[in-house]
Amino acid sequence: MTTKKTLVLGASPNTIRFSHKAVKSLQRHDVPVVPVGIKNGEIGGIEIIKDKPEIDDIHTVTLYVGPARQKEYYSWLLSLNPSRIIFNPGTENPEFMEMAKKEGIEVLEDCTLIMLSSGRY
Repeated sequence: MTTKKTLVLGASPNTIRFSHKAVKSLQRHDVPVVPVGIKNGEIGGIEIIKDKPEIDDIHTVTLYVGPARQKEYYSWLLSLNPSRIIFNPGTENPEFMEMAKKEGIEVLEDCTLIMLSSGRY
């Protein structure tokens, strides 16, 4: 479908979390995915990254952490130079959205799971 390599921020090994469902859905849609979170574990055979490494070719960042927890990730996420950032329901953050827009990054308030299932990803 796409090669829009996607970083999932807030990835959780907990199968009921939307971030977990998003990683699995991205895998099902053959989208290369990089899960980043604060808990040890894996999703679909991919280890969850717990720090902020340099990652090449990130097309999309999809957020599953609330605005208060996003601050520590601002500069790192912007340094990855993604084409777009998806603010899933509950993660909307006017401050970070404005910063991203100023860097020329497309900002979407949407749901990654719905985008994937409806072919809008």
